[in-house]
Amino acid sequence: MTTHKENKIWFITGTSRGFGRVWTEAALQRGDKVAATARNLESIANFKEKYGDNVLILQLDVTKPEQVKTALEQAYNHFGKLDIVLNNAGYSLIGTIEEANPDEIRLLYETNVIGPVTVIQAALPLLRKQGYGHILGTSSNLGHISYPVIGYYCSSKWAFESIHESLAAEVSQFNIKVTIIEPGAYATEFGSQESLKFSAGMEEYDDFKNQFIGGLRNLERGNPDATPNALFKVVDNENPPLRFFLGDQGLPSVREAYNNRLAVWEEWETISNSAQGN
Repeated sequence: MTTHKENKIWFITGTSRGFGRVWTEAALQRGDKVAATARNLESIANFKEKYGDNVLILQLDVTKPEQVKTALEQAYNHFGKLDIVLNNAGYSLIGTIEEANPDEIRLLYETNVIGPVTVIQAALPLLRKQGYGHILGTSSNLGHISYPVIGYYCSSKWAFESIHESLAAEVSQFNIKVTIIEPGAYATEFGSQESLKFSAGMEEYDDFKNQFIGGLRNLERGNPDATPNALFKVVDNENPPLRFFLGDQGLPSVREAYNNRLAVWEEWETISNSAQGN
């Protein structure tokens, strides 16, 4: 594992709270420079007061393509380069598959999937021009596992994962690297009203949802302040991984899920093969 530490320039979305805020502050504290973006500039104004010229504060709603393009160009022109583009903005939708309406699902995908793609598409010409770059995206261990009640959120992360996997293969020729960050449960503001949306309920699911949400509240949650050093080891590595779990929950849960899937596929292998027709 080869690492190379030098001061880096970051472009980070969703820096007003949660991991985005933690990672922005940590990058600035280690001497890096950051273009910090958020929909509400007041929520990140203190970065400028504390870190001066090392931080560029930009207003950004990832669902607005022109704003995305302008913010990236401003950051690139201001700092002269962008080493890391980190897609972090996102939220969760609470509701069963039957409860959520199409507008709610569409808005979720606008932020969690289309928004990051818009950032990537606007960043790639700049990264190709400079001849290198590292695109990171905050996914989740739920990019591999789906649970009830948050199924649409999980599905947005499955889409996020596959998009980044394809992207990695497409842009490696340009010396652009891609890493998907997959946190488990952490004690961030992800459970706040700004990060959670609720579908209108149906009484048929009330008991089921209350039980499930109660279980989520009881999950052991990691300390977000423990994550920056692990993230820095990834971005400082000359050969960063495509996928990277944050915390100790991801690998055991995904290992179990894939073992179960393999067992079912193998159980049905004979019948599956019979459909080949050769």
